Amino acid sequence: MSSPPHEASTPAERILPFIVGCALLMQMLDSTVVITALPAMARDLDSDPISMNITITSYLIAVAMFVPVSGWAADRFGARRVFIAAIALFTLSSLTCALSNSLTQLVMSRVVQGLGGAMMVPVGRIILLRTIPKHNLLKAMAFLSMPALIGPMAGPPLGGLLVTYASWHWIFLINIPIGILGIWLINRYVKELPADTTPPRLDVIGFLLSAICMAALVSGFESLGQGGPSAWVSLLILGTGLITGFLYVLHARRHPNPIIDLKLLRIPTFRAAVLAGNLCRFAVGATPYLLALLLQIGFGMSALAAGLITFVGAVGSLLMKIAAPRILNRWGYRHVLTINAVLTGASLAACASFTPDMPGIIMLGILLVGGFFRSLQFTAVNTLAYADIAHTGMSRASSFASMAQQLGVSLGVGVAAESLSLSMAWRGSDTLIASDVMVGFIVIGTMCGLASLAFWRLAPDAGESLRQRQ
Repeated sequence: MSSPPHEASTPAERILPFIVGCALLMQMLDSTVVITALPAMARDLDSDPISMNITITSYLIAVAMFVPVSGWAADRFGARRVFIAAIALFTLSSLTCALSNSLTQLVMSRVVQGLGGAMMVPVGRIILLRTIPKHNLLKAMAFLSMPALIGPMAGPPLGGLLVTYASWHWIFLINIPIGILGIWLINRYVKELPADTTPPRLDVIGFLLSAICMAALVSGFESLGQGGPSAWVSLLILGTGLITGFLYVLHARRHPNPIIDLKLLRIPTFRAAVLAGNLCRFAVGATPYLLALLLQIGFGMSALAAGLITFVGAVGSLLMKIAAPRILNRWGYRHVLTINAVLTGASLAACASFTPDMPGIIMLGILLVGGFFRSLQFTAVNTLAYADIAHTGMSRASSFASMAQQLGVSLGVGVAAESLSLSMAWRGSDTLIASDVMVGFIVIGTMCGLASLAFWRLAPDAGESLRQRQ
């Protein structure tokens, strides 16, 4: 079958990846940039650094709760209108975060910021998916994969830099000019999407069940990673998430228009991208977490020095931007995802070989190559998810995929943290050492590599609608 002729891209098609990419970068940065600023924020707000962790978890839980409703909101009120409102809400709440005089005010602002972030990226992706033809989607997704990888790695060093040379307020104030620019660009270049059908009524019961499920799972995984409550409390929270998730599955089978359409999992490409792809996404949250522990606790580096080394992995993502479309167009999704899952896992496991005496150039080289493999994998996975989705189903698919990604990142941190705990228990010690972190890298790398078994089961022509033929 011959591919459709390549049409000249419109200004909206050229600018949309940049707009959504900036929104995604803001969201990913705000998930991690607060980490290094917690001590300074605690001093100014008369609190302690441990209590300040709630500013991170409150944001992540708010994002997790409201991501499922983003697709319905886009169809009901218009994707362009919701996108602008979400950026405006995120920007204004960033300002109120910077102006907060107490921990309570900051947490309330972070919850509102999470609501804006939950709507911002999925709805922006909906506009992109319904505006850009599928045969041009790969280049756009290659651009979008970079903020998702750069954000978690750039957040800690950027936060440390701003706190050291300015103040913690600037970790929120930097969002304001970006948000204003984004709103101006949308008004200038993006038109409202026409409604394909009459939007259904909101599935209120489904929304409540999915919101509780997501909030419980994300908070449970985060508590494991941050070492907050006891393991039994974390397991109780996770159990609540699993129970409400099961109840949602029963509800979705009976509801004509569930807020998260589980029927999408019947599509092989979407199923592989969501389920197997999430094994690969473990690396997004786990890699910065494990590297920070290894370099700071294991090797005694400062937070800023460790953050700068970690950021090298993001440079590999930039190199991928040019190569990924060519690689996927040349060898196809099935072969690339299968082989690259193994390479991505191997590059993660290779971090277990780091020692204080290892030459820096070797360490940086492993992180650089690993960043390239991870970025290629996420570009392929994020694009494949929409290969066989009909135009009218893009909103539901975007909400589902965003929800799965949020869980995958949090689950990666939780699995890494439990690997460290089991390693320390095996040694009979309560003190973390470098060898425990190395176990975490091997576990995450192995799970990422296992995704290749699912990708190999794809049809040889999987993702053919996304490939460009010259």
